[in-house]
Amino acid sequence: MYGAYVLRVLTRSADFRRLFLAEVIVFGADWFVMVPLLVLLNRETGQGLWGGLALAVETGTVALLLPYAGTIADRFNRKHILIASNLSALVAVGGLFLVRGPGAGPIALVALGALAAAKAFYTPAANAAVPNLVDPADMGPAMAVNGTAWGTMTVVASSLGGLVTEWLSPYACFGLVAVSLVTSALLTSRIKRPTQDALPAVSRPAFAAIREAMGYLRRDPRLLALVTVKSAVGTGNGLLATFPLIAATFGVGARGLGLMFAVRGLGSVVGPFLFRAALARPHWLFPALALSMSTYGLVYLGVAGAAWFPLVLAGIFLAHAAGGGNWVMSNYAIAQEVPDELRGRVNATDTMIAMLAVTASQLVVGTFVDSVDWRVLVACCGVTTLSYAVGWFLVTRRIPVQVPAAALAD
Repeated sequence: MYGAYVLRVLTRSADFRRLFLAEVIVFGADWFVMVPLLVLLNRETGQGLWGGLALAVETGTVALLLPYAGTIADRFNRKHILIASNLSALVAVGGLFLVRGPGAGPIALVALGALAAAKAFYTPAANAAVPNLVDPADMGPAMAVNGTAWGTMTVVASSLGGLVTEWLSPYACFGLVAVSLVTSALLTSRIKRPTQDALPAVSRPAFAAIREAMGYLRRDPRLLALVTVKSAVGTGNGLLATFPLIAATFGVGARGLGLMFAVRGLGSVVGPFLFRAALARPHWLFPALALSMSTYGLVYLGVAGAAWFPLVLAGIFLAHAAGGGNWVMSNYAIAQEVPDELRGRVNATDTMIAMLAVTASQLVVGTFVDSVDWRVLVACCGVTTLSYAVGWFLVTRRIPVQVPAAALAD
């Protein structure tokens, strides 16, 4: 079933296929960097704090740059932005080879910040380009398939990153990432279909364009609800800083750490397909979003009490299946309701809000990760997400259902 779903949309549009493969490579690079880097930082510094800071720097840099990056995605050729982002990331990866010795922590943060800056410009341009590369009838499947790119490569890259780190070294992983980024740029260069309807005839200052998008959001309560829904999972995402400690507790090493991130990615792949029925039934959307958020929080409460590593892995899978469904459902609804000329900025705002929540959570957990038991930290993250989900549902339950024009046409 999953294979047929993927095959349908990938075979109909060669340009979407090229973009999807390029994204798969970029997202794979994320985790082929992060898992080895967390292992390397623990080894070089002997502290969990630097791993938490690395996660926070990555998400925080993306969050701070996204409003401007979204404006760029609406004002310039998205294909050119994607290629430039790949090449900028290639330069940043070079800095990771210097992560060693007493300065390992600060050097890692600088290199990771540069890598995240490139990613910040890549993400809104890629997300905004998708609807322009497929026919309207294929947009639902395309959004669901595109939503699995990150999760798919979290599975593959996290697993391989842990294995290559054990077999060779973290630096071997960084070398493979450099090669993959060149490949992604080449794939993107072969996209022939326009990645946006048209470039704006009048160029306005960037901050004026950002204010226009924010004004659009403020006028639509439903859209405001959709761009705040990812923050529920974001507020609990700081628990990722505890993953190296969990691996150490159960004695599973770098391979086990890679497996934890891989299972997280696998859940994110499966989740969008478990929740896809809500995409065709607008009145299901908000309840399904609330259910996905609540599931994430409840499952991680269970992980906090797990005494067996396979149970930890099962919990991570279930929690991130719910989180992946949450992400794709909201992305799909936003893509349906926002006009093309604003889509890059609205997508950027949506991701920025989520990333700020993730960054705050990771900074808090990173601050306490060396002094508070990881089970307590994971439980606190689960409670935070669950509380957010309940509050979001109570605030949004009276927002009327709006059926997108595309759905009516179907």
